[in-house]
Amino acid sequence: MKGLNPSQAEAVRYTAGPLLVLAGAGSGKTRVITRKIAHLIGVCGIAPRHICAVTFTNKAAREMRERVTKELRGRDSRGLTVCTFHTLGLDILRREHAAAGLRPGFSLLDAQDSEALIKEHLRGTANPDALNPAAVAQRISRWKNDLIDPAAALSHAEDDYEAQLAGLYADYERSLHAYNAVDFDALILAPVRLFAAHPDRLEHWQGRIRYLLVDEYQDTNGAQYELVRQLAGPRGAFTVVGDDDQSIYAWRGARPENLARLKVDYPLLEVIMLEQNYRSSARILGLANHLIANNPHVFAKRLWSDHGPGDRPRVLSCRNEDHEAERVVSEILNLRFTHGAPWGEIAILYRGNHQARPFEKTLREHSVPYFLSGGTSFFARTEVKDLMAYLRLLANPDDDAAFLRVVNTPRREIGPTTLEALAGYARGRGIGLLAASGELGLAEHLGERQRERLHAFTNLIQTFAQRAASAPTTALRALTDAIDYGIWLRENASSQAVADRRMSNVNELIDWLGALNKGDQPERTLNEMVSHLTLIDVMDRQEEAAGGDRVHLMTLHASKGLEFPHVFLVGMEEELLPHRTSIEEDTIEEERRLAYVGITRARQTLTFSLARRRKLYGELIRTEPSRFLAELPQDALERDDQHAPDPAASRSRGLAHLANLRGILGQD
Repeated sequence: MKGLNPSQAEAVRYTAGPLLVLAGAGSGKTRVITRKIAHLIGVCGIAPRHICAVTFTNKAAREMRERVTKELRGRDSRGLTVCTFHTLGLDILRREHAAAGLRPGFSLLDAQDSEALIKEHLRGTANPDALNPAAVAQRISRWKNDLIDPAAALSHAEDDYEAQLAGLYADYERSLHAYNAVDFDALILAPVRLFAAHPDRLEHWQGRIRYLLVDEYQDTNGAQYELVRQLAGPRGAFTVVGDDDQSIYAWRGARPENLARLKVDYPLLEVIMLEQNYRSSARILGLANHLIANNPHVFAKRLWSDHGPGDRPRVLSCRNEDHEAERVVSEILNLRFTHGAPWGEIAILYRGNHQARPFEKTLREHSVPYFLSGGTSFFARTEVKDLMAYLRLLANPDDDAAFLRVVNTPRREIGPTTLEALAGYARGRGIGLLAASGELGLAEHLGERQRERLHAFTNLIQTFAQRAASAPTTALRALTDAIDYGIWLRENASSQAVADRRMSNVNELIDWLGALNKGDQPERTLNEMVSHLTLIDVMDRQEEAAGGDRVHLMTLHASKGLEFPHVFLVGMEEELLPHRTSIEEDTIEEERRLAYVGITRARQTLTFSLARRRKLYGELIRTEPSRFLAELPQDALERDDQHAPDPAASRSRGLAHLANLRGILGQD
């Protein structure tokens, strides 16, 4: 228990029943979880293979595993599961595929694959352009997260529009079953249904997972809550850690009320509060407590810190968004050249990605390195994923997920009905979709025109697979020409410039492929090259997450779980924060939690900014300060619009600009 405060130590030691740890921002929740895992193994004698810790992101899971390894100090941790909810669900389905109605080697569709499948189903409707595939996918996702199947969705439909969506949901699920595929949401929903239908398999997993720990519990949706309840069983051998004040993901299904549901499902639930904050100064925490007190609470708590009062948080009132960017960057230069703050210790947080543009422009003008979080990874771009799927299929003809992605890219008029019939035939033969596409026996299931289209696709892949075995780069370039991929991009792009940019990414991928077999190393096989590019994708994402010594620009949603010595919370205006939609839909409480998250990211200094006018749809409009600023104790803020500028401070910032200029000239 060394280094733990009394509440943390109590949370680590308590194993008599179900436990909810209400962990305020910066209160050391990860330390509690990792210490508790070590306590369960070292003191309680539970074998690592019977412990499962679940969180929401791969990054959080990696960090937790690394910290647990350090806590165990060389003791055996083999079999310990530290993973995301979706990784746990995938593991359950892989081990229990038969009971879940899946065949071995089932495919996992990502969001783009799901939208493409929905788009194909929309083509068969009377008004295919009336519905947005992404919006339909989001509605289906919400149904799945709330444990609602297509039949229930249809029975609860209040109008023809809802009924049409429920029908699309049924078609979508039928296709997934035919393709032996699951989507992201099914990784949670399918295990829940599996355990409900097969009590013996649930009993097996309850014996396998004898103690369950869940991080960020306030972000769980209905399906995740049920999965935890099933695995924990009547014993309730679990510790869940969460903070209702940091629940900011209702738009993707999170249910903060799941914290309150625990009290109902587990009357003997123990609740321990972590209120000592190890991150922020007292003044910053005072603002956070004052703001969030305006929200109703099931569990009331108040953060405190022994870090001392710290600097008074400031409010910068600016003429417009360009002036706001200039003021903020001026403050950043002052932090850097007057106070020696590294770039990487500074963050600019905003409500929407569109707010980043003026800050990027001004940072570039002053040669300030920055990192824009949430940008699209090279390998996440649609055109790159298309070409990677072709590569995967050339390297592995049994890759059904790759087949489904590209069989209609570019469009070959091979619709869902054809693919469902093909999948049924392939399942009966025990072969992959590509192999089944070329078999004579398919004539009993499909008409001649459908078979001809499938045969043509099969011949295309087989021809280029032979060429790719000896010259992968040349083969892939020739394949893009053969399928007129450039024309396909132009037909599906908003402009020629967008199409050209996307084709440039395709050429970059092919050039990258060619560079892999240059130099003194032995020539790689196509399979090795595909694996290498996939690994680069993973490493690239990890590097993006790290950021480096650069000013961080990110949305408030993306900032959750992070902390920075110096935070600029910009765009503190009505209709930005809180967002216009939240005002119209009366969901201000979540927006207030979002502002609370932003405030509690700051360790040493916190600066708010707002523009008195902002350009909207090409017109400069007058703005209103955010109501959240008015909810803060005004005597705790230093406002630049209440007094004349400090000459000494102005001189300091001028010297900082001069130092920056000298640094740039010195580098040249």
